[in-house]
Amino acid sequence: MSIPAHAVSLDHTAPEDVVYPVPERWQRTYVSIRGRNGEGEEIPLTGLRSGAWPGLAVQPGATGLDLPPYAVHMDESPNLDGSMVRGARASARQVLLPLLVYGIDRQTMRKVKAKLAGALNPQLGYSVLTFIEQDGEPRRLKCHYVGGMEGSEGTDTAGFTWISYGIQLTAADPFFYGDTTTAASWSFGTEQPLLGQLLPITLAKATPSKGTLTIENSGDIDAWPVWEITGPLKRFKFTGPDGTSFGIPDQPGSIDALPTGRTLTVDCRPGYKTVSDNTGKNYFPLLSANPALWSVPPGASTAQADLLAGSGTPTVKMTLHPRYLTY
Repeated sequence: MSIPAHAVSLDHTAPEDVVYPVPERWQRTYVSIRGRNGEGEEIPLTGLRSGAWPGLAVQPGATGLDLPPYAVHMDESPNLDGSMVRGARASARQVLLPLLVYGIDRQTMRKVKAKLAGALNPQLGYSVLTFIEQDGEPRRLKCHYVGGMEGSEGTDTAGFTWISYGIQLTAADPFFYGDTTTAASWSFGTEQPLLGQLLPITLAKATPSKGTLTIENSGDIDAWPVWEITGPLKRFKFTGPDGTSFGIPDQPGSIDALPTGRTLTVDCRPGYKTVSDNTGKNYFPLLSANPALWSVPPGASTAQADLLAGSGTPTVKMTLHPRYLTY
């Protein structure tokens, strides 16, 4: 049985009103690597295309640079067909980079090889892969070298002035990051935009205020904010787009939960999850019961702020670092 499909005309005469798309000219992707937690020398991996000599060149066959792998968790029921999905999580990303090391002579090839080995050494920290397209927006991936540069002197993998590798990298954080960090702040009593838009919140001394914050996350997935809150505040509470919240309630004796001159940093990022001020004091025990240091979904979303100022003018700043699924 044939598959139903739209009829295709064999008449190649194009209508006069057809506008054919014109492909945009696009430069080759720039790729580089930095070792020592991203603080080492930047080593271009696309030198062959730029004409640099000696250098390194990414060969065809790279893998692991688009969507990261996902683990989907399911439950099976003895009385129902199929399974029920409980959730999904991104796993560590495995990257394979076929690289060619080449030089004008044996000495220069060995120098380039040693430089690459130093940038990949995981005992000196993670490496940062950078991809830049013609639009100029870099995408960076933190990863650790796990193998592939052991070397082989076969006739098809090495010569007197060149050698090829299949570099294997693991990115524990499987997402790409850009260089643009979204940040904004507002001072109670003055109106300033927060991440693009803030409905006006005017907070006089010792008076409560509630407001809706419109937050824009330009990334592909949830991003985790970092809050910087400067006192005085008697209490505060921030409720995220998913309805979860964190904050510090009223303190005994009506004292300020956050005194004047103290800046409280609430770091919601995985692996951090800290609540401390500029003196090092840990405020986590002061949070309300069952706090959730919530994330911001991609696109536009709204959050709620509920604050009570102390005997001064508090300020709040939120920083957001968008994450991307691919470069």
